[in-house]
Amino acid sequence: MPIDAGLIEALRVERFEEEGVIGALHVELLEREEVRGSEPTHHTLFQTSTVEALLDGNYDGDVTFAELGARGDFGLGTFNALDGEMVGLDGVFYQVTSDGRASEVDEQAKTPFAVVTFFEPGQLETLDGPMDYAALQAHLDRNLGDPTTVYAVRVDGRFDYVKTRSVPRQRKPYPPLIEVVEHQPTIEFRYVRGSLVGFRFPDYTGGLIVPGYHFHFITEDKSAGGHLLECSISHGELRIDHESDLELELPEGVQEAVSDLSASQEEMLRRIENG
Repeated sequence: MPIDAGLIEALRVERFEEEGVIGALHVELLEREEVRGSEPTHHTLFQTSTVEALLDGNYDGDVTFAELGARGDFGLGTFNALDGEMVGLDGVFYQVTSDGRASEVDEQAKTPFAVVTFFEPGQLETLDGPMDYAALQAHLDRNLGDPTTVYAVRVDGRFDYVKTRSVPRQRKPYPPLIEVVEHQPTIEFRYVRGSLVGFRFPDYTGGLIVPGYHFHFITEDKSAGGHLLECSISHGELRIDHESDLELELPEGVQEAVSDLSASQEEMLRRIENG
């Protein structure tokens, strides 16, 4: 294991003291052998690798989807060699390739980065549109409560418009993520039913995961989707689950797991998230 678990705890406490944060996301490092065969846990995220490592071009898969499925039934991520976008919904994992087409994932395929949880929503709300992506985020900000808590968010419904992206498979030597998405294909959908799968992470998780909102989309028939860039919801059902713990597995060679992102990395991440 490349870093000491106490380092994560020390950073977490320091950040909370600086910002006056009351809530806490408890982070636990897992040894590689601990990833397999564990009992399902409630309101707990499992993550392999870090967003910082992904930004630097660490795209080699480490965890199989069989192992990932033992850790959650809902989530998002990518694939070995950055081969598309992953959507986890109702216990099934889907791969959205660079042409926007979705298909079920072989359980022996591997991921270099993913975040999953067993989705147990405690909040349910009907959304009546039109509501674009900015309005959805503003609505969630008003209703989620504690900004230091991690939330898993699902929206099922009718969409007048959806714009997504997905990235093509990369070859070694892998380029940094910002170079990959500068040439990303985008896909547009109109008058379609489908689901948004995603999370809202607090700002203090910057070195580990994408702060703020991160959503992937998949159509109701599970034939297409991608990383969400824009949308307009005409009607939907919103479900929210709060998460209190994060179990983190670090692939070999991933060294920087807890540092804050630099200003240049934050700017790169904004460009990546917003297309």
